[in-house]
Amino acid sequence: MESMDFLAMNGRYLFNTYGRNPVMLVEGTGCRVRDSEGKEYLDFIAGLAACILGHGHERLADAICKQARKLVHVSNLFHIEPQIRLAKLLTEHCFADKVFFCNSGAEANEGAIKLARKYFHERGEHDRYHIITMDNSFHGRTLATLAATGQTKYRKGFEPDVQGFSHVPFGEFETLERAVSSTTAAVLVEPIQGEGGVRVPPSDFLPNISKLCDDTGCLLILDEVQTGMGRTGKFFAHEHFGMTPDIMTVAKGMAGGVAIGALLATDRVAQAFVPGNHASTFGGNPLACAAGLAVTDEVLSDGFLKHVEARGRHLESRLQSLAQRHDMIREVRGIGLIQAIDLDRPGAAFASTMRDKGVLINCTAETVLRFLPPLIVTDAEIDEMIAVLDSVLMDGRGS
Repeated sequence: MESMDFLAMNGRYLFNTYGRNPVMLVEGTGCRVRDSEGKEYLDFIAGLAACILGHGHERLADAICKQARKLVHVSNLFHIEPQIRLAKLLTEHCFADKVFFCNSGAEANEGAIKLARKYFHERGEHDRYHIITMDNSFHGRTLATLAATGQTKYRKGFEPDVQGFSHVPFGEFETLERAVSSTTAAVLVEPIQGEGGVRVPPSDFLPNISKLCDDTGCLLILDEVQTGMGRTGKFFAHEHFGMTPDIMTVAKGMAGGVAIGALLATDRVAQAFVPGNHASTFGGNPLACAAGLAVTDEVLSDGFLKHVEARGRHLESRLQSLAQRHDMIREVRGIGLIQAIDLDRPGAAFASTMRDKGVLINCTAETVLRFLPPLIVTDAEIDEMIAVLDSVLMDGRGS
């Protein structure tokens, strides 16, 4: 069947929930992918930050194949060796003592919300259920994570909102401090707002929130769904800010594109969940965890995070150079290999033109061009992307 036939069938058989590019990707190697017509693209979307080892990575593919020949799924009615090994590896390299595995970032955030409320319920503080999140945040598409998301456009049409959430400006600590009350269970925040336009908070924002939560007895939940697993040059982004949370959520890059998510917490908080409180049929199954082990081992290997840090500096420097050449760039933002330029005009057409020229990026927050390459990207590939972006901005394609 011709590829165009498949594209036409999309509207007939699939829900109309995505504004898809008119491209069907069929294979990839490293930081490059090819479509059904044989055209090659340099990939600076990486499955929305999920494919951190790029495409066709030999170690990841071997791990998936080896596990698939043994067991794909058994359910959490049984002990699962790869799950235990992955939980051990993660906790040995972060603040957490316990891990709950699920399938996505939204599920991980849903679990974090439940855990925070259950923690206070077990302490007899039944009125302590309120969760404060940030304007411009994004935490998922379930009803509770939509309510937590600080962007009304995502909640439109799904009212009434789930109760128990409020939003304060990202980066404004004094406003957050005034919002905390005796009913506040937790503060939920992204170390860097990804979907919200790659917004980095002031350096003291997260440490101040951590101290506030300690002083008031609230829990601090960090949403590292997009920023975790080495994306910023640290294993987790909060390490840049010299603080730790009580609960953290991770997904996207954990298994290099295989669906997985995780809820991590300290023992003190994790003990609020007991059998029957929370579950996931597919969460942490053997296949996903085998993939997660391969990816996590690679990220924690000698020199990997230093590579990400160096490539991140190079990408930021090249974007800053573009900002000096093009007045339409209002700001360059990001840490490591989550970077963006904020334009003074809509950005979607620029992303489309980049695609036509063989480079995949995406537009978020209306005016922000976001760059999320695989973490294995090279300086030469960054320079290649920058050259195309420079020409597109020079032509004003998208204005």
